Amino acid sequence: MKHTARKRFGQHFLADVGVIEAIVDAIDPRPGQALVEIGPGLGALTTPLRQRCGALTVIELDRDLAVRLRREPGLTVVEADVLRVDFAALAAAAGQRLRVVGNLPYNISTPILFHLLGAAEHVADQHFMLQKEVVDRMAATPGNKDYGRLTVMLQWRYRIEGVLDVPPEAFEPPPRVQSAVVRMVPLPLPEGLDAARLGALVTVAFSQRRKLLRHTLGRWIESQGITQPFDLQRRAEEVPVAEYLALARAVPA
Repeated sequence: MKHTARKRFGQHFLADVGVIEAIVDAIDPRPGQALVEIGPGLGALTTPLRQRCGALTVIELDRDLAVRLRREPGLTVVEADVLRVDFAALAAAAGQRLRVVGNLPYNISTPILFHLLGAAEHVADQHFMLQKEVVDRMAATPGNKDYGRLTVMLQWRYRIEGVLDVPPEAFEPPPRVQSAVVRMVPLPLPEGLDAARLGALVTVAFSQRRKLLRHTLGRWIESQGITQPFDLQRRAEEVPVAEYLALARAVPA
């Protein structure tokens, strides 16, 4: 059955066999592990993953593709918007932490990453195909032009590593951007950290990237009653993740 890629779902189907094998090798799925694939599409990754691990859960919004996937053995198909899927419940049902993989729709990749952030304690690791620009931002270091709010809000919770770059011609239809695969391994939850407070702090810090932090974060620090020393004569992209975490912890109870 021929399936035409649907622009509203951001569908670009992986077709390069060599790239597929490299991604599956990087994931290294094993029998008995709880694998969850987001957006399996035509099954380019699904089939080799299932061959190695025996069974997996797939999350697919496209009704036509979900029907096709249900015909395949060893698949549990969740027909839903991934942003409404309860990953903690999937982990509870599996009795173990999840290994989440997928060629994510580029138009909603950031919302998906933030949705999964809330379930990080239920995840063993994540391997995603994303726009390379997004992967560069996720893995950036302080002082780099790509270092921003997304960097801090993911790096405080994950160890992030770029795995391989993927050219447009590896897809059908080809996207207009370069792609890359990223590996995300959850870190231990920092003790005494309020994630919502960190999020608010980082949003304020990066609200005016070109200005020194004394013009933005300085007011926030004063409003929170923080007395801990913090160098405000820097721009937001110059501050390491660890310093943002320390500042969030410094807010008086």
